[in-house]
Amino acid sequence: MSTGPGAASAPAPDGHDDPTTPGTRRKTSMFASLKVRNYRLFFTGQVVSNIGTWMQRIAQDWLVLSLTGSSAAVGITTALQFLPMLLFGLYGGVLVDRLRKRPALLVTQSSMAVTALFLAVLTLTGHVQVWHVYVAAFAMGLATVVDNPARQSFVAELVGRDQLQNAVSLNSANFQSARLVGPAVAGLMITGVGTGWAFLANGLSFVAPLSCLLLMRARELHAVERTPRGKGQLREGLHYVAGRPELIWTITLVGFIGTFGFNFPVFLSAFADDVFHAGAGAYSLFNTLMAVGSVAGALLAARRGTARLRVLIAAALAFGALEMVAATAPELWLFALLMVPIGVFSMTVNVTANTSIQMSTDPAMRGRVMSLYMMVFLGGSPVGAPIVGWVTDTYGARAGFAAGGAVAATAALVIGLILARVGNLRLSVGWYRGHPQVRFVPRERRDELAPAA
Repeated sequence: MSTGPGAASAPAPDGHDDPTTPGTRRKTSMFASLKVRNYRLFFTGQVVSNIGTWMQRIAQDWLVLSLTGSSAAVGITTALQFLPMLLFGLYGGVLVDRLRKRPALLVTQSSMAVTALFLAVLTLTGHVQVWHVYVAAFAMGLATVVDNPARQSFVAELVGRDQLQNAVSLNSANFQSARLVGPAVAGLMITGVGTGWAFLANGLSFVAPLSCLLLMRARELHAVERTPRGKGQLREGLHYVAGRPELIWTITLVGFIGTFGFNFPVFLSAFADDVFHAGAGAYSLFNTLMAVGSVAGALLAARRGTARLRVLIAAALAFGALEMVAATAPELWLFALLMVPIGVFSMTVNVTANTSIQMSTDPAMRGRVMSLYMMVFLGGSPVGAPIVGWVTDTYGARAGFAAGGAVAATAALVIGLILARVGNLRLSVGWYRGHPQVRFVPRERRDELAPAA
């Protein structure tokens, strides 16, 4: 890889990074990154904060639905939370490449704590209105413009390149494990004492990551040279991505999936309230079961130790197909069970895309590339959430969920074919090392990998 023609800057993807090229699968210890003290502190702080984050997500969605009775309003809330990423995400990446990551995270995490406590006070005092929730969601979104790319890039400084896949996977497992606890606790709080207490718990939970960031040893971080202030850095980052098919098409795929397939607050709240008439308890159950699958998917990725784009394409296809199947589920129990495999494949998409992008990117460009990735992945929600919310309100929850899955599956199929064409690949069906396989291989290897007689 290079920052320009002929300028070597980052290693090109090897066999295990290529979407289809055969290579030896490199496995690692599932929890290898936790041996690093700084990463262990980071992981511990995020455990507590992520539980609070999931509690707030559930409480926020349910509060808006209670205040308005509209799935479209839930979609607007989601859109406002991710709109700043869409508008300012690239500029956030430029800042992250210039700043030291740990001080930047101390500022962003503190601002999110203040926002959560502000919403808690309004709700607990009975003065909350839907526009207050909109403002709080937008404020959270502003903080994530810097927080998301900073956290993504900071992982590489904590563990280094060799354990990056494992650390990214464990981060995802951490976040999704919190999803097992957060929604359940939020459901109990909402039905027992009200949504305000969930907001308060989230605000207080930020004490943990702030403390852990302060306890880290700066000398043990993997040094990354910061980008000096200069003109044209945003344009430079876009040019860097545009010249690399493995980056631009991966970002395009997660953009389609994030915009139309990952709008779970809209889909699941509508199924709980309008389809099955089961209330906040069912909504929490759906999120919890999806988290079970997501944790499994993240741990499998941590064990796998490699990031292959062919795994990304296959997982995206399976994810879209399962959403379409779930949209037709006639009973609550069947719909709930389908949340588990949907969680597995959604997390496989997330982790594989994240890791393959980071490992294919020059460290000096990582903040800008990751901000573009997060802008497309998360920033698509301001576009997709109101659309799927409108489809859900107009044609029903089943139609909205099925449409989201159809878009995800179609995007995976089309982009998979594009990557195969760009890489001059062909479909190979046969035996390889004693196992039957269906895969894409380079055209020039037709004779070597022909099916066994």
